[in-house]
Amino acid sequence: MLKDFRPVLSILLRFIIIYLVLLFVYQFYLNNFKEAGLDPFSRMVAEQVRLVQNVLGYPTMLYDDVKGEQVWFYVKGNYVTRMVEGCNAISVMILFVSFIFAFYKGIKTFVFVFVGLIILYVMNVLRITGLNIVVSDHPGYSKMFHDYVFPAVIYGTVVVLWLVWIKCFALKNENS
Repeated sequence: MLKDFRPVLSILLRFIIIYLVLLFVYQFYLNNFKEAGLDPFSRMVAEQVRLVQNVLGYPTMLYDDVKGEQVWFYVKGNYVTRMVEGCNAISVMILFVSFIFAFYKGIKTFVFVFVGLIILYVMNVLRITGLNIVVSDHPGYSKMFHDYVFPAVIYGTVVVLWLVWIKCFALKNENS
């Protein structure tokens, strides 16, 4: 009976191992920047959000809070939101990568992961930009957008990418 479940267990085991290894590596990365405030990747995301908002006509400056390990977005003369490590979508990207590599299909796995990570990165920058605009212009909707709408956007993107991977790549030869 266990033989029937072997492919599923193999995929699940690969997912768990990859997920835990990537999580460990990410935690090691974060520990190296504990005293420096916000980690460099999160800071890069914040800088790109600032650039996008400035292009969209929302003059934005960033203010470091090293002790609080965060960066504040100062938009149109007001502090609207803060960027913390959890906003950088790395945990979502780790989940995405772990799932894709659990269904490993050679070199196309690496290509799909690379393209998927770019898509997730762009979606995250747009997500934070959108949240800052909502908080700046419609503060009454900030909790709904922060807690429900924008998480649905980033996780929805992951699910769509997973479905594309499974339908178009991982199971393509098996369904033929």
